[in-house]
Amino acid sequence: MKVVLGVGGGIAAYKAAELVRALSERDAEVQVVMTEAAQEFVRPLTFAALSGRKVITGMFSAGGGAEETLSSAVEHIQVAQENDILVVAPATADLLARFANGIANDFLTTFYLAFTGPVVLAPAMNTNMWNHAATQANIEVLRSRGHRIVGPGDGFLACGMVGPGRMSEPVEIAEAVLSLSRRKDLEGETILVTAGPTQEPLDPVRFVSNRSSGKMGYALAQAAADRGARVILISGPVHIPEPFGVQIVHVRTATEMRDAVLAGLDESTIIVKSAAVADYHVSTVPQQKMKKTAARMSLELDPTPDILAELGQKKGDRLLIGFAAETENLRQEVRRKLASKNCDMLVGNLVGQEGVGFESDTNEVLLGLATGELISIPKASKREVADRIFDEALKLRLALHAAQ
Repeated sequence: MKVVLGVGGGIAAYKAAELVRALSERDAEVQVVMTEAAQEFVRPLTFAALSGRKVITGMFSAGGGAEETLSSAVEHIQVAQENDILVVAPATADLLARFANGIANDFLTTFYLAFTGPVVLAPAMNTNMWNHAATQANIEVLRSRGHRIVGPGDGFLACGMVGPGRMSEPVEIAEAVLSLSRRKDLEGETILVTAGPTQEPLDPVRFVSNRSSGKMGYALAQAAADRGARVILISGPVHIPEPFGVQIVHVRTATEMRDAVLAGLDESTIIVKSAAVADYHVSTVPQQKMKKTAARMSLELDPTPDILAELGQKKGDRLLIGFAAETENLRQEVRRKLASKNCDMLVGNLVGQEGVGFESDTNEVLLGLATGELISIPKASKREVADRIFDEALKLRLALHAAQ
């Protein structure tokens, strides 16, 4: 796989160096193209050392050292024909605007117009710049061209603000690039994925929920789509970017999630129930806000629908994959829930451990299979864990069919 990495002029340019390493570790050949502004943040020599190739710094570079001297005024055409994927990280507001409007005034933007392959863009900028109507309009134009937008994430930004605009981590971007050349072994499948928490109202302004961020479910949805499946993602309230190329249904409560899951059941061939659905809801929700008093208050709770157990009774020949977040006795709980919910696979993890489970970008899970096998997946990015889950799911289906 031959990748052109365009580096824009922003503080996140330093993370592009890690992206070169991540892509190289995945057997990609990387040609770095830097804008003039990017060179104010990171020197071309850094990228040349990491990629093993001279860096293209302009249409008519004087050259020398780590900079590539172009042999002709149409070399952007040759570079476009020789490479498979374009990834731009950081994709600044300026670059997004120029890409969207076809402005070609340096090597990277000229190359973009000449390039006909897949494009991955990793935006990075100030929160207000990201939220501006002009930037959002440009993003929609670029999405409409089929470009993959990775991020941005929420977090502390160099400008001191906290919010959306932070460039996604290099491993996440590398996985998005790699997915474009990955085998399409899920073509023909319709995969229904549930993700995120549910919110059960206490009154018109308050609710009960949990710490689920939706990251695991969204990683599963993106992995399935990248591998050729049609994906229906039923999502509770989350604050992360939507996966690319999936049909998404937004819900809030456990009852809404159940209704949406059952509505999509008939057209699904694989169901992945990764959402952290609330176990209880308030019996009667008042129509007005409850007022605070000095007196203690008790809430009467009723169980929410057990969606996974219901699917276990209705799945037919579909493959059903459930999830269980545990704090102890993981192996026993995986085996118990695998049987009690009538799943084909049960994915369990210990949420009390640092760096795995809720709100984390990584996970470490134990797969319980209907064949009786237990498979440990060591700590890895949630995208990598998602791919391993689907790898094992495809093997499991073959084993189950062979046993019938």
